[in-house]
Amino acid sequence: MHYHDSDDLKLLGQFKQLAPKEFSAFVEFDKTVGRDDGAIPRKYRELIALAVACTTQCPYCLDVHTRAAKRAGATREEVTEAAMLAAALRAGAAVTHGALTLKLFDQAPAPQAAGGEARK
Repeated sequence: MHYHDSDDLKLLGQFKQLAPKEFSAFVEFDKTVGRDDGAIPRKYRELIALAVACTTQCPYCLDVHTRAAKRAGATREEVTEAAMLAAALRAGAAVTHGALTLKLFDQAPAPQAAGGEARK
C-alpha cells in the first residue's frame, strides 16, 4: 500500500458531495495561489507555495506547485533555493523551540528526592 498515490486525489470528488460548502470554500481559497493579478508575481507565488509544501511535506502540493513554478518561469536553481530556504526555516523553528524547551525546563519544579529534599 502506498500512502501517497496520485489516484487518491480522485477521492476529492467525494469531498464535494459530502461537504459541498466547505469544499467549495477550499477550492476558492486555493485559487489565490495561482492569481496573476496580485502584488506578488505568479512565479514567486508558486515558489512560496512549493517552499510551504516542503515544510508541510505535502507530496501532492509539491507536484502541483513545482510544475506551476516551472510554467511560470522558475528555474531549477530557484526551486532548489526555495526548498533550502524552507529547510532553513524549519531548522530554525526547531532551534527556537529548543530555546522554549530550556525555558520550560527552568520553570518546571525540581523533582523531590527521597525524604523530601530537592535534587539538583
